[in-house]
Amino acid sequence: MVNMLRFAFVAVVFLVITWVIVAIYPWLASVENEKCIPEADTFANFLPTRPPKPVPGEAFFDAAGMEFTLADYRGRGVVLNFWATWCAPCVREMPALDRLRVKLSGGGAEVLTISEDHGGGAVINKFFQVNNIRNLPALIDKRGVMLRSFVIKGLPTTVLIDAEGKEIGRVVGPAEWDGPKVAAFARGCLAAAGTP
Repeated sequence: MVNMLRFAFVAVVFLVITWVIVAIYPWLASVENEKCIPEADTFANFLPTRPPKPVPGEAFFDAAGMEFTLADYRGRGVVLNFWATWCAPCVREMPALDRLRVKLSGGGAEVLTISEDHGGGAVINKFFQVNNIRNLPALIDKRGVMLRSFVIKGLPTTVLIDAEGKEIGRVVGPAEWDGPKVAAFARGCLAAAGTP
C-alpha cells in the first residue's frame, strides 16, 4: 500500500510539472521572440517572422565567382539585403547599409547586400565605385535563386537573421540603416550572446 501511494504521489508530481512546462512554454517562447521586435520608430516597415525559421541554404557568389551560403555566417547575425542597381529605393539606402557594416564590424553581426542585377560583378563593382561604397562586398544572386527561396516579392527587402541562422523578421522597402537604434537592434537581437 505504501509503495502504491508513493507511486501515485510521484505520478501526480510528474503530471503537475509536465502541465506547468506545457502551460508556460508558449509564454517563454513569446518573451524570447519579443526581444527581437524593434521599437516602433526603428523601422516603419518591419515584419516579424513568428516563429523564427531556418534560412534557405542556396548559394550566392562574390564578384570573383567564389561561392558562399548563409551557413558560412553561422554564429553571427546577418542583415541580408536584396537590391539591384536599377532599383531607386535600393540605390538610396546603399550608403546607409555601407555605414551600418562599419558600425557592426567586430560586433557579431554582418551586413550582406545581394544584388539581383544580371550584369554580374562588373556592374556591382562599378556601382560601388561611382557611389563610394567601400565596405560592402559585391555579392550576386545568380538567376534569382536566393530571391525565390526567401520568397522576396519586391526590392529592396532586407531579411534579419540571428546567429543561429534563423530569420527573425524582414524589412520590406527602404530603411534608415545607419541610425543608432538600428545598429543597437542588430547587435542586441542578431548577434550571438556574449559578443560586444
